[in-house]
Amino acid sequence: MQGQSLRVLLVEDREEDAIIVLRELTQAGYTLDSTRVDTDEDYRAQIELVPDIILSDYNLPQFSAIDALRILHERAVDIPFIIVSGSIGEEVAVQAMQKGASDYLLKDRLGRLAKAVKQALDQKTLRDQHRRAEQALHDSEELLRNAFEYTNVPMMLSDVSHRFVRVNAAFTRMFGYSQAEALNLTFGDITHPHDVAQSYAERERLVSGEISSFQMEKRYIHKDGHGLWGLVNISLIRDAKGNPVRYVGQVQDITDRKAAAEALQVAETQLRQAQKMEAFGQLAGGIAHDFNNLLTIITGYSELLLSGVVPEDKTPEFVREIRKAGNRAAALTRQLLAFSRKQMLQPVELDLNAVVTDTEKMLRRLIGEDIDLAAALSPDLGKVHADPGQVEQVIINLVVNARDAMPTGGHLTIETANIDLDETYIQNHPGVHPGEYVMLAVTDSGCGMDAKTRSRIFEPFFTTKEVGKGTGLGLATVHGIVKQSGGNIEVYTEVGHGTTFKIYLPRLRGSTSSAKAVPGPLAVPRGNETILLAEDEEAVRSVVQMTLESNGYTVLVAQSGQDALKLCQDFRAPIHLLITDVVMPQMSGRQLADRAVVERPEIKVLYLSGYTDDAIVRHGVLQAGMAFLQKPFTPLILGRKVREVLGNATTWVI
Repeated sequence: MQGQSLRVLLVEDREEDAIIVLRELTQAGYTLDSTRVDTDEDYRAQIELVPDIILSDYNLPQFSAIDALRILHERAVDIPFIIVSGSIGEEVAVQAMQKGASDYLLKDRLGRLAKAVKQALDQKTLRDQHRRAEQALHDSEELLRNAFEYTNVPMMLSDVSHRFVRVNAAFTRMFGYSQAEALNLTFGDITHPHDVAQSYAERERLVSGEISSFQMEKRYIHKDGHGLWGLVNISLIRDAKGNPVRYVGQVQDITDRKAAAEALQVAETQLRQAQKMEAFGQLAGGIAHDFNNLLTIITGYSELLLSGVVPEDKTPEFVREIRKAGNRAAALTRQLLAFSRKQMLQPVELDLNAVVTDTEKMLRRLIGEDIDLAAALSPDLGKVHADPGQVEQVIINLVVNARDAMPTGGHLTIETANIDLDETYIQNHPGVHPGEYVMLAVTDSGCGMDAKTRSRIFEPFFTTKEVGKGTGLGLATVHGIVKQSGGNIEVYTEVGHGTTFKIYLPRLRGSTSSAKAVPGPLAVPRGNETILLAEDEEAVRSVVQMTLESNGYTVLVAQSGQDALKLCQDFRAPIHLLITDVVMPQMSGRQLADRAVVERPEIKVLYLSGYTDDAIVRHGVLQAGMAFLQKPFTPLILGRKVREVLGNATTWVI
């Protein structure tokens, strides 16, 4: 305490006693600034100056230590107060300390004064520190309370039983409940039933310590019953022993964002469909020409056979020609539907060579006779994971773009190859990862592009074509599809020297384009099960019945859903399989199957349809685990599909 300055207020009516007290403190090393008072009025005035310590006699003629302590209490001022008296009893001293005195000393025993002063000052310091800590804690809690209560982000606290213990105003605005109502709810009460299980599972992972927090998109239910989408973040608060005590969460309303995303997806689907239909118009003439040729073959040979003028030894040859034309017509129809219909996006293991080959005839009609089309396809091409319809659209858009760049004709090449992109390539192409890729390249000998046009070709609605000649969305769509498939697209072009688009899609490891081994082309599977056939088209019904019966099956035939359901109810023996057309009058195939399964839980179902995917989806067929066969099909394909669905041992007839 050497040299420590000390502002002392002496409550003392005797000057000589004051001098003795001050001398004791000076000798202890304090540098003093002292004031002596002996009246209420003077004491009150000095209190306003907040001295470091008060040393007070117990009894003064006009004042007392008890009065001084009372005034300190009234003013709520924390100043160490020591009683220094000539004649104070221990009982009185204890009462004084109960009223707020720090200590008491007798005037004839001042040797302890310096120590008492130091202890009182130290206690005052500790009290100040404690008050500051409490104030800081209070300020922090107030800040957190305000942040919790007044933020625009809905927030909630729940206990370990998931019941809300506190929610903020933004929460009440989002969900429609008052704060009092919310305290009677759990998070499960406001969660959509389909998302409750996942929410509980994530919270269990929090409790187990597997994760420290989680974020998920989930559906909520507003108080009035309408649905909401939220992006929720949940963390777990634990006590000092590590026990879970509170879940704290915040949720962002993303309902509008989800709606916008769905609207964008619908718009993209409509755009792709519009582009397909634009090209479809150009294909119509060629398709009609080919199809009429096939119909001429079928009807011509059929009429000759029916006329009876064909030699008997020529009959098998004529039948084979009819079958060949029918197969070509079926392939043409499938290709046309695959191009024009609304398909569900479904990435699969895909052979790009097969996609190019399947679309090549269609592409030749798109580009016209003045453009020479060549395909250079790698024989050992790896597979990719992509949606066939999207890849087909990429090829068609690039080919149409190339055609427009060669108004007077030229050369167009479609090429495939396995490519390894190394670090050198990656350094010059940010965003691309090194690895194994399959390349699809489309090269034309057209007019090419300058640097300015090249820099903008993937921008939506950018086009160099005349008004009404293009939307400016073709290459933007190509770019989007390639990126969604995890790939990259590069453009190499020069004015007057043509353009090459190179698309790189990640190659599946260990995949090649070689075909899987299957039983011989004439292998027909047999069985002895009972099959219920529901088909409203008589000719199709007859072919399917004849095919199945010729291969050992017992076939119950119905021309409508109602007839099939009655057979299902009346037939006493087991029925192993229901084969039903999807779209039939009065009762759809799906409705029939649902009712048949109730009657016969063990029955299996195979759906047939000549409609597009869009029609099948509307009738509720295309779902995981449902067996489906697209018309037209051959007896061999039907037989194999039936055995696949029944899943029993197979006998092959060659």
